[in-house]
Amino acid sequence: MPEPSFDLSGRVAIVTGGSRGIGKAIALALASYGADVVVASRKQEDLDVVAGEIRALGRKAAAIATHMRSREDIDKLVQATLDEFGKIDILVNNAGTNPYFGPLLDMEERTWDQIMTVNLKGYYLLAQAVAKGMVERKSGNIINVASVGGKRASPGLGCYSISKAGVLMLTQVLAQELGQHGIRVNASAPGIIQTRFAQALWSNEAILKRSVEQTPLGRIGQPEEMAGVCVWLASDASSYVTGQTIVLDGGQSA
Repeated sequence: MPEPSFDLSGRVAIVTGGSRGIGKAIALALASYGADVVVASRKQEDLDVVAGEIRALGRKAAAIATHMRSREDIDKLVQATLDEFGKIDILVNNAGTNPYFGPLLDMEERTWDQIMTVNLKGYYLLAQAVAKGMVERKSGNIINVASVGGKRASPGLGCYSISKAGVLMLTQVLAQELGQHGIRVNASAPGIIQTRFAQALWSNEAILKRSVEQTPLGRIGQPEEMAGVCVWLASDASSYVTGQTIVLDGGQSA
């Protein structure tokens, strides 16, 4: 039997939330395996740094400032990628927000709208825009970065957890609808990863201690440990995998 291929040469990827943390790690990993990568997030200067690192790996890169709450920005991101690279083979929906920690009963409606718009609606709108071209080419790969919070309620993270549960169902629905066109759709669900986004959790000694004690591997995760799963999902090595959620929590959910 042929060996599984992780080669992404000739493929073009978009990674949202690509300026730091998990998104940056994924973008660099995809480039390391041969993909040309477009990174998107809100701050252009941060994106430019990552794009430079991608080019240093010998791949083409573009940095496009994008706010996932804006349909106009999402459409511009897709069109700019097509204008420069001619196609989109891989989409990694990773951008996210969580401006609130506390009970749902005390949360303002505008905060609910902000979280749902970025974490769920933005994923849907970008996947919809990208998938249209994938359908025409009968090929494509969408990876949604969710969270273990989408599989079980997390204290203080109620709205965020609900949005990520929506991402898991969005993944299944898209996989069901797009499979006939040769498009695979999967999700990754990390636990606590040591990024700036999750700093409020891992910098809290009580939360960190409890999480580590409940994790068989005895530690929290690193951004680079998310990247390997995304490379696998993006490559032909996972060619018969779609509609699935890969949990990366060091065994805590077990």
